[in-house]
This record gives sequence, structure tokens and C-alpha cells, in this order.
Amino acid sequence: MDGSAQRTLLITLTGRDRPGVTSRLFRTLAEFPLTVADVEQVVIRGRLVLGVLLAYTEGADIGRVWNAAEHVANDLDMEIELSTSRNRRMPKRTGRLHVTVLGAPLKPAAMAGIAGRISAHGANIDRIERLAQNPVTCIEMDVSGADPDALRAALTAEAAEQQVDVAVQQSGLSRRAKRLIVMDVDSTLIQGEVIELLAEHAGCLDEVAKVTEAAMRGELDFEGSLRERVALLAGLDASAINDVRDRLRLAAGARTMVRTLKRLDYKFAIVSGGFTQVTDALVDDLGIDYSAANTLEIVDGKLTGRVTGRVIDRAGKATALERFAREAGIPISQTVAIGDGANDLDMLQAAGLGIAYNAKPVVRQAADTAVNVPYLDTILFLLGISREEVEAADAADLRGDDPPSPPAAPHGSPPSGR
Repeated sequence: MDGSAQRTLLITLTGRDRPGVTSRLFRTLAEFPLTVADVEQVVIRGRLVLGVLLAYTEGADIGRVWNAAEHVANDLDMEIELSTSRNRRMPKRTGRLHVTVLGAPLKPAAMAGIAGRISAHGANIDRIERLAQNPVTCIEMDVSGADPDALRAALTAEAAEQQVDVAVQQSGLSRRAKRLIVMDVDSTLIQGEVIELLAEHAGCLDEVAKVTEAAMRGELDFEGSLRERVALLAGLDASAINDVRDRLRLAAGARTMVRTLKRLDYKFAIVSGGFTQVTDALVDDLGIDYSAANTLEIVDGKLTGRVTGRVIDRAGKATALERFAREAGIPISQTVAIGDGANDLDMLQAAGLGIAYNAKPVVRQAADTAVNVPYLDTILFLLGISREEVEAADAADLRGDDPPSPPAAPHGSPPSGR
């Protein structure tokens, strides 16, 4: 066809979804000299919206196409809209971004505020898709024409006002190539702080908890605060560690997240300011690939109040991330770091994507994005993985289906946790 003499016909079918609608329409259109320019289809609560954009040469008998399409709609008991226009070349979309919205609940006012901010920045929403509706609602939007930093700042402010989480990420291959997850442990992978559980046994919980909170806010040097807290545990029987391991509880959704990303051949690492005597059990239970943590010194069955070797502090966590990536043969740009405290900041900033998970304000402000709902598996949505895909994979495991080959990218007692 001569591109300068082309026109377009947009056909929109709406109605009850059932098998065969799309094939029926295209079988009818196949009888005419048309070119498919674009197709989009979505199903919401059993109702189908199918849009087909067709190009044709000016002067063609488009009336016959129009009549044939209307006949299909009438036969299927569906509504149809048709419109024609000149086939103008659309400007190339720039600044492609993914905007992910998490709410529990997600209210219309939040969507209105976010969409308004996007529009105010001169950007366009090209596509909207729901990734989850339970236990949180997650909506993902493809946005074009926006400056990432400016839009992220605006949406962060709107998210705080609407009490939802919003993540802004660059579109393209980089988002689909995150292949190493590096996680903090205390109050991230697990609920609570191990050192505070040990402090309960030693009778110094209040004093330890106060120092922990200040360190996580960034008010104290982490190494100094760790040594100060560990010193309070001097003389504690080492059997207390076994009790703490038995009491560990994973964050809600932790098993789901690890299990799902393992299916996609992701590598997992944990890096902790806590202790190897506890993290080693997590490594075995979850199949973690890499780990780094501090080690409590034990002599004659008692804690000495000291740690051995170099302390894993803020800088040490970033160094560990880089080492894990190097050992896995994965570029830093393809890593995801997840943490909640000030000692995670260097690691979050070094990673390709840094996620603040139920974090302190200083961490939320510095990270690429923040998640403030108590479900660790919501991080899957930031990687473009839907709840339906997760549940389908779990169901296939229960049936004993052979797992597919991993795709190149995603669209003590063992701790509990789904």
C-alpha cells in the first residue's frame, strides 16, 4: 500500500467475553484488503473490550468492511464502534516508564491523584493492567513522555497523600533483567530483630531495643552500636540461639517471593548485620545461594559478648552485594536490593533497583522505590509478575506438572511464612 494514501479504521467490540470472538472478527476481516496496524484486548469481570486498528488504501470500499464488522457484532450480541481517519504517523513515544501502584485498599481518589500528576507532567498513560487484587490491589501503568526523576518525585508526594505505594521504573530490557535479589534479614526477610530476641533471654531487651532503633534510623554508627549491644549478651548460654531459631517467623509472603523467583532462575542472597548462627538456618530452609552475616563468639558454651571477624555494616553490605554479583556473573545493574534500615542504604543505592521495605523515613527517601504493605511478595509486582501467574505456577507444582525452562525474563525449626 502507498503509505501517503492510507487511511485507518478503528473497530472496538465490547460485550460478554467467550471463546472465538477475536478469531471470528479476524476471519471476517480477512476477506478484505486490509493491514493490521494495532490490536489491544482486555477482559474486566468477564466483559471484553477488543480494539483493532486497520490500515487501508484510500478509495477502497470501506463500507463493505463496515457492514461486515457490524454483522459480526450483531451475531455475537456485542456493541461495536467504528471510526475512520487519515493514517498520520504517530510521534515516537519517549521516556517510557512503568508506574506501579499498590493499595490496601486502592481507592478511586488515589488513582485520580496519580493519573492527574502524570497528566500534569505532560505524560500519557499508554496501558493499564491489574497485577493483583489480594491481599493488596496492584495496578501497573505504562507511561510515556515523562521525565523519570520529576515524575517519581511528584508521584512520591501523591502516594504519601493518598496512603498508597507508587514505584516508577524505566521501561525496556533493564527492568526485565533483574537476576540477583539481595535482602536484608532482620525486619525484612524475617519479622523482628534477632539481637532483641537474644536480649530477651539475657534480660536486657529494653536497652538493646533502644540502641537498635537509633541505629536503624541512622543516628548511631552501626558497628559501634552492634558491638555495644552484643557486649550486653556476655555470659548468655549458647542454647538461647537455638530457641531464637525456633521462634523465627518469616515476613508474610517471603516463601512465595523466593519460590517464584527461583522458578525464574533468579539467584538469592541475604546480607545481615545479624548472626550466622541464625542466618545459616535460613540459607538451608529457603535455598539461598549466597549469604553474609556477623558471627557471635562462643567459648565454653557461652556468648563472650564479642563478634569474630570483620563486622558486616553499612559499607560491608554494599561490598557483599558486589561480591555476590561477581560470583554469580551478574552485572550490578541486574541486581535488586531490599532493606529497611540506614545500614542498608549503601546496598540499596549500589543495586540496579533499591527497594525500601517498610523502612525508616531516611531509607524511603533514598531508595529507588518503597513498599509499605506487610507482604514481601508484593515485590514480585514491581518486577512485572502478576498474582495470577504466581498462583498458576503454584497450582502446576501441586499437580506435578513438569516446570517450563526458565524464561529470559519475567512479564532450627524452619521459619513459618507462606
